[in-house]
Amino acid sequence: MHSLRPYPWLSCAALLCCLSPALHAQSGRSVPARVLITQPIDPSQLVTLAGNTRSEATVENDRGRVPDNFALDHLMLELKRSPEREQAFTNFIDQQQDPTSPNFHKWLTPAQVGEFFGPSPKDIATVTAWLRSNGFTINQVQPSGMAIDFSGTAGQVSAAFHTEIHSLSVNGQAHIANMSDPKIPAALAPVIAGIVSLHDFRPQPMLKPRRNLSGTINNIPLQFVAPPDLATIYNLSAAFNAGITGKGQTIALIENTNLFRASDWTTFRTEFGLNSYTSGSLQTVHPGSCSNPGVNSNDGEAALDVEWATAAAPDATLLLASCADTQATPGIVIALQNLVSSSPAPQMISVSYAGCEAGIGAAMNAAFNSVYQQAVSEGVSVFVGAGDSGAASCDQNMVAATHGIGVSGFASTPYNVAVGGTDFADAYQNVVSTYWSPTNSGTFGSAISYIPEIPWNGSCASGILANFLGFPTGYGASGLCGSTLAEAEGLQNTGAGSGGPSGCSSGASAQSLVVGGSCQGYAKPSWQAGVSGIPNDGVRDLPDVSLFASDGVFGHAYVFCFTDPSNGGAPCSGNPIDWAAAGGTSFATPIMAGIQALVNEHLGGSQGNPNPVLYKLAASSVASQVFHPVPNGDIAVNCAGDNSCFGQSFVGRGRGAFPTGYVTGNGGLSTSSSAFAPAFAAGNAYSLATGLGSVNAYNLIMNWTKGQ
Repeated sequence: MHSLRPYPWLSCAALLCCLSPALHAQSGRSVPARVLITQPIDPSQLVTLAGNTRSEATVENDRGRVPDNFALDHLMLELKRSPEREQAFTNFIDQQQDPTSPNFHKWLTPAQVGEFFGPSPKDIATVTAWLRSNGFTINQVQPSGMAIDFSGTAGQVSAAFHTEIHSLSVNGQAHIANMSDPKIPAALAPVIAGIVSLHDFRPQPMLKPRRNLSGTINNIPLQFVAPPDLATIYNLSAAFNAGITGKGQTIALIENTNLFRASDWTTFRTEFGLNSYTSGSLQTVHPGSCSNPGVNSNDGEAALDVEWATAAAPDATLLLASCADTQATPGIVIALQNLVSSSPAPQMISVSYAGCEAGIGAAMNAAFNSVYQQAVSEGVSVFVGAGDSGAASCDQNMVAATHGIGVSGFASTPYNVAVGGTDFADAYQNVVSTYWSPTNSGTFGSAISYIPEIPWNGSCASGILANFLGFPTGYGASGLCGSTLAEAEGLQNTGAGSGGPSGCSSGASAQSLVVGGSCQGYAKPSWQAGVSGIPNDGVRDLPDVSLFASDGVFGHAYVFCFTDPSNGGAPCSGNPIDWAAAGGTSFATPIMAGIQALVNEHLGGSQGNPNPVLYKLAASSVASQVFHPVPNGDIAVNCAGDNSCFGQSFVGRGRGAFPTGYVTGNGGLSTSSSAFAPAFAAGNAYSLATGLGSVNAYNLIMNWTKGQ
């Protein structure tokens, strides 16, 4: 166990000696750290931390209480600032993106975040003393003061937080979870947001293995995407030719596993001609000396992240930042917290994992918001995959959506770029030869130009896919979802690029961002405005931008070098057409982080949250140069049940080829119950299917300052 880290901000009384005069004078940091814990701690006076129990924690799944000595290491207690400090921090981050402010691009250190915008050191000391009094070990207080890493046992959690940890069996899989919302003494409530996690339901990687389709769909020609294709399609090649390649930039890829073989990355670079960029490098780090996770079943995710980040920024330094999962805390949460609290932090962070707002709970939603908020104040640009399940983020990797409309809480904060997914329209439009050469270059490139895009949607509910296969609709008994073709080809699924409004779904069991017993999403950021198509819904909408992410439903997928045979890998020898291939916003996300590395290199510094610039550019006269609109298609997915599902003619379990326990149906996810209104349709400017569209990387780089 680590000992309590001393508060680094206490070494200088007001820390004015540590900041430039201009930075301090304009920052609004005169707001004092008000003490919020003003009453004695009375263990008989409790308040509930609502919205922090998994829906799987039911009597039916319960297999009994775990032993009191069951170890729970590296739990995370998320704290809160005073409202006035929260407002001051928000204002300061706005100033960091305002070219007229003296604080424009005046990035903070983790210690400065804690000193000027963190909770009162006295409150932190009170909370840590309370934890110790309940037998817990304090491993670390993050420099921001917003999170306490502590360890203990299930018995200590039960005594201190008044919730039991039980063993569960969910669809045949063993889990642990708290059976009720935690409770804390009322005196501590003003400063404690919650325990980030008390269960072992893990975030899901957004990697979708390439589909092996047959029959009618097999007539679509295969055109896999290699790095030279990416450079052609999104005009990265113009940046590379101008010498903009990511030199001096560091991209961190957040993982809970190490690579199966680091040599796969080297092979990928060599085979596709990226090794000529000699500054590119890869390191594996375990931030904050967290536990080394070794190699696990998510190693394919790690491989594609580092390989496609280097495809977009071949001279950048890549950090595979991995931490082991503990019994109750995801390794990616630990890695994020520790990495953002390190100094210097990387310029870009890429996160390719998901969990719906309603599922991960109020405390974990608050934790992601807080750590990304800290990151952008330090100048870090955070890119997060919007998801691979259409507007049904609570139903990733299912054959049908049953929880209604929801988005990923990993991606829905105002402080990250949510990256959605597209597919290419060439096969659908029967113009493949217009955009692909019949032969490859020496580095396996064959794309001729930019290729028009549609939303990535491999679900039978897709209007475009249904039309392509000769069905009147996607949903219903006579639609594609009701056909034997859909069942035989596995098209009854939720695989699609994700988008939608932040906040709870229509399902009664949703629990995200709980306020007063009801759900509400993040308020719409001021920068998400000015572009046609942005909903007037008052909440943060996803995604922000999109890139190609298809898993092969129209013949296109990404190639990557991944040689782990136990997790779907293949030898990286011979023609890359025989290597591993996949899709998912897992690919689009590190690529966008790589494009940001090119922006940073060209401008000579970190940019913080890219979204204010992206939306200003989309509202400007250069929008058509920077963004590729995606006007047609949708991300509607197959659904069943009563939550936002239109047109279904059956609901069943284990129907046909589907395993027992899976709910099947043939409806289409819809925002209306009286007519099909796909959740969600593409549009000419902004849409909840693909955001602002995809980007012309070189034009984005050259026009960046016009958005500031």
